[in-house]
Amino acid sequence: MGVVVIDGSTVRDFVNDEEQFKKSVDERFAALDLNHDGVLSKSELRKAFESMRLIETHFGVDVSTPPDQLTQLYDSIFDKFDLDSSGTIDLDEFRSEMKKIMLAIADGLGSCPIQMALEEDGDQNFLKQAADLEASKLAHGSS
Repeated sequence: MGVVVIDGSTVRDFVNDEEQFKKSVDERFAALDLNHDGVLSKSELRKAFESMRLIETHFGVDVSTPPDQLTQLYDSIFDKFDLDSSGTIDLDEFRSEMKKIMLAIADGLGSCPIQMALEEDGDQNFLKQAADLEASKLAHGSS
């Protein structure tokens, strides 16, 4: 687990760095596309969210959510990503929704820096990537 200090501008700068953001989102999409068919199915997106354990915990404490409620929640998330209602999520849809999510996080963080403990899951954590990008810019700026 690593600790980073970020604020909304850190996340917004990451999203606005189109090349870096696109590369990060595309890599995440490829990792989620388990059968490598170029689109995400409901089951692939659900596996991704289940692995993040965003719903099954509340401040680190396991909570019991009925399976039908979880399915309804995961289906509604899928529908939000599936912009053209095709039954799959393509890369452009995934990029678009991830950008909205990250900008919403930036708005939520505002301008007050906060410390966040983030899982060390390689380059798959967008908030860690945002902090790393800012740190690299600061390092290059002070050289």
